[in-house]
Amino acid sequence: MSDDGQNLGQGPGQDLGQGPGQDLGQGPGQELVEAQRAHWQSTYTAHPGMYGEEPSAPATHAAAVYRATGARDVLELGAGHGRDALYFARQGFTVQATDFSATGLEQLRAAAVRQGVDGRVTTTVHDVRDPLPLPDASVDGVFAHMLLCMALSTKEIHALVGEVRRVLRPGGVLVYTVRHAGDAHYGAGTSHGDGIFENGGFAVHFFDRPLVDALADGWSLDEVHAFEEGDLPRRLWRVTQTLPEERV
Repeated sequence: MSDDGQNLGQGPGQDLGQGPGQDLGQGPGQELVEAQRAHWQSTYTAHPGMYGEEPSAPATHAAAVYRATGARDVLELGAGHGRDALYFARQGFTVQATDFSATGLEQLRAAAVRQGVDGRVTTTVHDVRDPLPLPDASVDGVFAHMLLCMALSTKEIHALVGEVRRVLRPGGVLVYTVRHAGDAHYGAGTSHGDGIFENGGFAVHFFDRPLVDALADGWSLDEVHAFEEGDLPRRLWRVTQTLPEERV
């Protein structure tokens, strides 16, 4: 297991062993959930294709991992307007893209037609607090860039990873990224409990290392890689974990 990110997750004066991932409280209420949904709908409407067409660095990593395992079918959670889902499709994968913003997914579908990959992409409006709309053992890879660190409680995050485990085939790989407790926004802005802080209308559940380890229970934790993104910069972990070939 590569673990080059562990040291960067600990910000000044923070003990990540006792951080937000240890609180199994209910976390954000329905009012915050609806506010976040409205935030993303209005953001995608005001800024179509806001992240551009180039894939994120985590998506290029994930595509290489999926290709090495012989994956064919990929599920992206929180696909937004689709820069990464479309990249996976251009790389030859069949992609199922979900997001709770219908506006973002409309932009994704239009871009898929323009890029000639609409035959390999399907979209579903879905809130990850609900069970995934897929059968058991139906995909080879799952990708989630900054989705698990949205305004989700620790309990909801565990339930979501349980759903990912259900829909992955044995030997399938989950690649996800999250902002961690070494990020500049951790502890700043409005606190909603359970490690969730809101800045500029955007709520984030900041991960500590024990939460990452807990979510990998029963998996092979292949890599925890620290990186930075954006102008702040945001500090994130990219986590790669694999299901056993035989379910346990």
